[in-house]
Amino acid sequence: MENLWRIATGQDPNRQDYEGIEFWSNPERSGWLTKQGDYIKTWRRRWFVLKRGKLLWFKDQSSALTRGSIPRGVISVGDCLTVKGAEDVVNKPFAFEISSGNITMFFIADNEKEKEEWINSIGRSIVQHSRSVTDSEVLDYDQRR
Repeated sequence: MENLWRIATGQDPNRQDYEGIEFWSNPERSGWLTKQGDYIKTWRRRWFVLKRGKLLWFKDQSSALTRGSIPRGVISVGDCLTVKGAEDVVNKPFAFEISSGNITMFFIADNEKEKEEWINSIGRSIVQHSRSVTDSEVLDYDQRR
């Protein structure tokens, strides 16, 4: 029933967001995190997988290990600007946030070590997968004088 509700309300991610990513095989990082909901701000424990610039989440670990599963959500980390601790923002220990300028998502790890490892892994992925600035986008102030 929940799956039908997610499909009817358009909450399942677009297939193009994770197409070609074999999330069930050799992820860069995977594990349990608690995520704050997008609309109803409740906290839910989900299984997360970081692979090839995508952070995907599933209801449970077995779903992530099954080829053809549909993730409950996907974040393209290349579009994100920051990942940092957020205990003071959400008033919960081991919290961190991922921000993309106009959207901030909050997560809670099981302990400080896990939090730091997720922040480091996501941070590396942001750097590796962010869109590079091209020469045509760089404004040369010396030429304007």
